[in-house]
Amino acid sequence: MKTAKFLEINGSLGEGGGAILRIGAGFSILFNHPIRIKNIRANRPKPGLRLQHLMGLKILSELTNSILSNCDVGTKEITLIPKQALKKYIEVKIGTAGSIGLLLQPIQIACLNFNQPEKIEIIINGGGTFGKWAPSLNYLKDVTYKIFRNYGFKMEIDIQKHGFYPKGGAHVKCILYPPKNKLKPIFLTELGNLDLIQGEIISTSQLKKKDVGERIRKSAQQQLKKHLKMNIKIDYKYVNSMSPGVGLSLRACSDTGAIISSGTILGERNITSEELGKLAANELIKYIKNGIPVDNYLSDQLIPLMGFVNKPSRIKVLELTSHAKTNLELIKLFLNRNYRIIKENKHFIIEFQ
Repeated sequence: MKTAKFLEINGSLGEGGGAILRIGAGFSILFNHPIRIKNIRANRPKPGLRLQHLMGLKILSELTNSILSNCDVGTKEITLIPKQALKKYIEVKIGTAGSIGLLLQPIQIACLNFNQPEKIEIIINGGGTFGKWAPSLNYLKDVTYKIFRNYGFKMEIDIQKHGFYPKGGAHVKCILYPPKNKLKPIFLTELGNLDLIQGEIISTSQLKKKDVGERIRKSAQQQLKKHLKMNIKIDYKYVNSMSPGVGLSLRACSDTGAIISSGTILGERNITSEELGKLAANELIKYIKNGIPVDNYLSDQLIPLMGFVNKPSRIKVLELTSHAKTNLELIKLFLNRNYRIIKENKHFIIEFQ
């Protein structure tokens, strides 16, 4: 069988970061179209592949038996020839604190068009469950994957050990169930009614003496109560990890099927526990006060599904992020799908025809 012509992708497209690699590689498998990505991460201080991007590509190609060109850290051009033959099981070792959430993104995209095997089990040893500029696994588990399930795509995450920067060291099991039926179109334009705010604060045992978990919870609750009249249930727990760290995510489920969230909020040296709790609360308040059903981080995850489902879809977001724009540009390269962005009063509508 003749190999299809390579789809050429400019790695400096949009925000010019790792999202082009993740989404582009996922789409390559999904639509069975070979790709060549040039100028990888051209807009970054250190252009070319970083270790976490390299590992993500290698894991994706191994899982699907696809052909990845020879590449290493710093490589600025890669090719990927998809084979679309999913393995049932793969074990991954990550020697850094690279984000597991970002590693899973191209895999979850690639699996959308398969109905076999019944499930795929991915065992991950190492890496970070929390990391900068990346969705935490708690956020994926409680927000993204619950939304996915509503539209026909089931994923499960079992976090056996958390990992934080710089050493990582997480232990995670992820199970994907390739959809047996066609995915439903996504409509999330109304926030609807909310009656409970939930959240979980993950602190490492090194921070227990400072009572970090309780201080963050108290601060978040106080800030939420100032602005919202809702029940609040925020939990915290201390976990063993190779590196100290703290991360949290607040969320609220609505009667429209929306799950609005603060996204992943990470502790930093120059931010007190009290400031961290207030920051997370303010992020959630911002979406709720503006009636937004899809947070900025979720929009990045939903756009590939919206592009793949060959029916109209529509979501309302507060901002059009650089990652969202990159996703939309890549969909335009792979698919003949019309979409439009509608700027309204204090939000945007992303709509696929």
